[in-house]
Amino acid sequence: MRLIADSGSTKTSWKLIGNSGQVKNIKTPGINPFFRTEEDIFQELSQLLLPETGSGIQEIYFYGAGIINAEKGDIIRRALNRIYPEATVETHSDVLGAARALFGNQPGIACILGTGSNVCLYDGEKITGGVSPLGFILGDEGSGAVMGRKLLGDYFKEMMPIRLREEFAKRFNLTREEALNRVYRTEKPNQFLAQFVPFLSENANSAYCQEFVQHNFMEFFERNVSKLPDYTKYPIGFIGSVAFYFSQILNNTASYFGYEEITILKDPIDGLEMYYKTKI
Repeated sequence: MRLIADSGSTKTSWKLIGNSGQVKNIKTPGINPFFRTEEDIFQELSQLLLPETGSGIQEIYFYGAGIINAEKGDIIRRALNRIYPEATVETHSDVLGAARALFGNQPGIACILGTGSNVCLYDGEKITGGVSPLGFILGDEGSGAVMGRKLLGDYFKEMMPIRLREEFAKRFNLTREEALNRVYRTEKPNQFLAQFVPFLSENANSAYCQEFVQHNFMEFFERNVSKLPDYTKYPIGFIGSVAFYFSQILNNTASYFGYEEITILKDPIDGLEMYYKTKI
């Protein structure tokens, strides 16, 4: 049996593919080796994943946020091998997973717009170029965490239109002290900030929300996509909930940068399933 995983900062989507081709979908929390230890991952997946899969796993292909080198990948690989000692485990970056889900064996520019953001140039087999995302404080333009950070700032600095400020206050009932504590003194502030993005989608008819999202997407293209060599010569695709829910604004922004057509997938796991079916 084969396990395929795509993991972001918020959730991990798994595909369990049986020897006769049957598929089971499984969800567990996000697994980012920047914030999680081998023991922590082992304990969690032993409780949440192993009962869903059983022990007869032969191959595991794990794509995840935070796997920027072999050292980070080994944290997850060792945890999985403790649970499935007979399995061959491969760990790869989430951007390679996005590229393979979007383009299979063809070249293209793969982008992630979810809780975090990222971009890479893919030659149909491996990543050949990219721009460091730098995280939600220094980078991650266009991501849920950055848009949430800016939205929260607009709310407390009273830059948001009055009607939307009133709606925001009713929806979240959040004091400045609570916000500061969650951002600066608790774990996973990126997830806390990203939770405010649906407010933009729910108020998509507002000129403020439309301009807000478009400005963030413009920054993503300017500071990431346009830094890749000959970026307009390749097809471009996007993975992630932010890209999916703001697809019209994203299409308009891509058009401004010279793209007539883009591909958007909410979740790469189905594309990864198709990619590995061609490898059987």
